[in-house]
Amino acid sequence: MTAPTTGTLGAPTTTAVRGGRRHRSRLRDLLGVVPFFVYVVIFLFVPTIVVVVGAFAGDDGRPTLDNISALADDYIVEAFVRSITLSAATAVLGAVLGAVIAYAVVTAGPDSLVRRLVTSACGVLAQFGGVTLAFAFIATIGFSGFVTVFLKDSLGIDIFSGGVWLFELPGLVLVYTYFQVPLMVIVFLPALDGIRPQWREATESLGGSTWYYWRRVAAPLLAPAFLGSTLLLFANAFSAYATAAALVSQGAPIVPLQIRSALTSEVLLGRENLGKAMALGMVLVVALVMWLYGLLQRRTARWLD
Repeated sequence: MTAPTTGTLGAPTTTAVRGGRRHRSRLRDLLGVVPFFVYVVIFLFVPTIVVVVGAFAGDDGRPTLDNISALADDYIVEAFVRSITLSAATAVLGAVLGAVIAYAVVTAGPDSLVRRLVTSACGVLAQFGGVTLAFAFIATIGFSGFVTVFLKDSLGIDIFSGGVWLFELPGLVLVYTYFQVPLMVIVFLPALDGIRPQWREATESLGGSTWYYWRRVAAPLLAPAFLGSTLLLFANAFSAYATAAALVSQGAPIVPLQIRSALTSEVLLGRENLGKAMALGMVLVVALVMWLYGLLQRRTARWLD
């Protein structure tokens, strides 16, 4: 027979004491993440619910599909096409340039000064957006920017001879690429770190060339991480608002600016729920992109772990 775990009637057992300690420890661990859950509920779940409910509600509060059907209007479809084009273009440019920089950083060594400087700079520049970034470009290559004035006065080059491109879609491509490149460096570095030098040495020992190594070994391993990072850049550009709002003062060429127009217009009133319907469309696009990103990340982890 098993010996009793208590020597005194009514005294708590050792097992019960240990169980109570583990329970209190788990409660303390959960208390540490309560602020995070509160933040997610207030700034993610509640706005999402407001958007979904508003997208299917009319001005009188009754359920309707008018807002959803209005998404097929030509100007809204064109805004979505321009937003997707802008996001795809800057994602590809940022991914290619960022991958090249990330590879150069990896070759410098894990503890090198170059890597520390580049990663620190990328961490700052990836968050350098909004009104500040728009002002920086206007002050640099705007109508009276110092680079614009220097090129025109010293070299006779007028960068705006073909039109005011900085404040249109081409200008947004340039500005968005500025913060896409450092973000790509940050998210792609771990994948490059996962490529082991022994794989290249094994390829060379078997007579494989550098081109063969990149084509048959490194490229297939890095492809899911590269594509996943590109999708992340797409979502980052697709949801950006402040930079475009500060740079584009006339018109609403992309969806975030169309939403602003629907919510704040003093000419066409009662379009708030149409803005919520457009926001719901953006949520669905970003959700699809992030789902694909998650699939690629799991495949990357399976190869490189």
